[in-house]
Amino acid sequence: MAQSALLIGDIGGTNARFALADTDKVGFSGALTLKCADFASADAAIQHYLEQTSAAAPAVICLAAAGPLIGDSINVTNNHWSISPQDIGSVFGIESVRLLNDFEALAYSIPFLGTHDSIAVGLPLPRELPDDEFNIAVIGPGTGLGTAGLCRRGGLFIPISGEGGHVGFAPESQVQIEVLKVLRERFERVSAERLVSGSGIENIYNALTLIHGEKRTQLTAAEVFAAAAAGNDPRAVETIGLFFDVFGQVAGDLALALDA
Repeated sequence: MAQSALLIGDIGGTNARFALADTDKVGFSGALTLKCADFASADAAIQHYLEQTSAAAPAVICLAAAGPLIGDSINVTNNHWSISPQDIGSVFGIESVRLLNDFEALAYSIPFLGTHDSIAVGLPLPRELPDDEFNIAVIGPGTGLGTAGLCRRGGLFIPISGEGGHVGFAPESQVQIEVLKVLRERFERVSAERLVSGSGIENIYNALTLIHGEKRTQLTAAEVFAAAAAGNDPRAVETIGLFFDVFGQVAGDLALALDA
């Protein structure tokens, strides 16, 4: 079977995104998003991707997955998949399989981003990265809360992988203290991810309705966002406000920790 150059994958708690790329230039094609719950394993999802896109078997596979790299494997956080390069390579008959943390991969991408890839929040973004030494904090909520760092030293970019989403939540207002009290009744430990994530939005909404003595309505994160945007649910509006407050707090703490 003819081989394509490189198969890349971004595997989270909910979705797995695959595409094809060349090893000598930045860019990809044939992107497809699959639901992780629909497949027993990562290799089953990759096989489905190759069949759906009629792509040739790859010569190289590089997967970025949500979770810590322990040894050479990742047990995906908020997902039932366990991924190892040996297993993937054995299934597809290839030796070159690379596995890394998803936010470590995001950190690697930063030097390749242009101004059209970015939106400034607060201070305007520089047109290009400085030549001297610096640190960048990387953070993003999804099914969970991912974090990483990127350091420039001696002309080289060095990624720092981590699990900063699991740091303890530190409330900074009375309402956040009340939300923490509610969440501590459900969870043995309340991490930042319990609030700054898709499920975190649902946790905040449920906690606020309980605090205000209102009848609980189980809403998904998407439904809470929609209700807040429509402005017809005061608790949804409060939820999104608190979500971004905590998101900013955690991002600020990460920037301080990394001297970013």
